[in-house]
Order: sequence, then C-alpha cells, then structure tokens
Amino acid sequence: MTDPNARPDTGPSGHTQGADAPPPDTGAAPVASDAGHPVGDGAADLSEATMEQRLLETEARAAEYHEMALRARAEMENLRKRGQLDVAAAHKYAIEGFAESLLPVRDSLEMALKVDTPTVENLREGVEATLRLLAGAFDRHKLMVIDPVGEKFDPNRHQAISMIPSGDVPANHVVSVLQKGYLINDRVLRPALVTVRGGA
Repeated sequence: MTDPNARPDTGPSGHTQGADAPPPDTGAAPVASDAGHPVGDGAADLSEATMEQRLLETEARAAEYHEMALRARAEMENLRKRGQLDVAAAHKYAIEGFAESLLPVRDSLEMALKVDTPTVENLREGVEATLRLLAGAFDRHKLMVIDPVGEKFDPNRHQAISMIPSGDVPANHVVSVLQKGYLINDRVLRPALVTVRGGA
C-alpha cells in the first residue's frame, strides 16, 4: 500500500520523477525529412549523378584513345609505304654510282674514234688510258680482279679448264689464267678460267 503521507521522489534538480514525468530534454533538434522523402534518397541520387559523370568521363577517354590508335595506325601505314618506296628506289638506282664511274670510259673511247689517222702508238696509249679509267671505276666499287697464277687451286674462285702433268708450280696450283675472274665485295662475280698442274 502507498503511504498517503509520503512525499513524491524528486531528482537532484528538484523535478518530480516517475512514470508520468515528461522525457528529458537532450537538446538535439529533430531530424526533418526533405519534402516528405526518406533521408537515404539523397545519397542514392548523389551516387547516380556520380556514376553518370564517371561514365561520361570514361566515354571521353575511350574516344580519345580510339583517336590516338587511328593516328598511330595511319602513321605506321605511312612509314610502311615510305619504306617500300625507299626499297624500290634502292633497287632501281643501285648501279647509279657505278654507271657514273663508267662515263669517263665511254668519253675516252669516243675521243679515240674521232682521231682521223691514229698511229699504233696512239691507239695503244689511248687503250691504256681507257683501261686505267676502267680499273679506277672497278676499285671504287670494290670490283676486284681474280688473277691466281701460282696460287693453289680454289674451286670456289677458279674454274679449271685443263690439267697439265708438269710445270713451274706445285701440284694442284694454277699454271696459267685464260680469263681473269672478278669479285664484288668478296663475292664471286665470275670465276677465273685456269690451267692447273696435276699430280699428287
């Protein structure tokens, strides 16, 4: 039973505490919704806007990379075409330098033909001068003579026409050269036609 003379229980502040007491004031303002929408909808809207912005940026970067790829492909195609033209020109004009070296040889021969009454001595001097011009052209373009008299027979550079049983050279050596051979940059252009001493 409740004592009718008992005083109500009060807290430290002097206010009455009990089941009928109002809730304490926490000082926090009530959270209001925006136009009746739940609080979480704003975050969802922000996320969608961010995703849309990122999508636009990604599409822009993809377009930029595509343009760069197209430019790189076009540049590679241009390089390929220029390379083909350079190779074709190299093949077409490969002997241009050698042909230029032969022009003085032709000039010398034409001058010799203009002499009305050439003597044998004049003809010989003219031929020797022309041969020197030709030899100079050969040297400039690494066209070397194969003249292997006295050398050991080399089937890679010499072509034996005949064999003789004796001679002034050891066996399997070149006795004489019927036709000189030629090398171009150490590659056989024409083998020398030779006579070789036989025997062991």
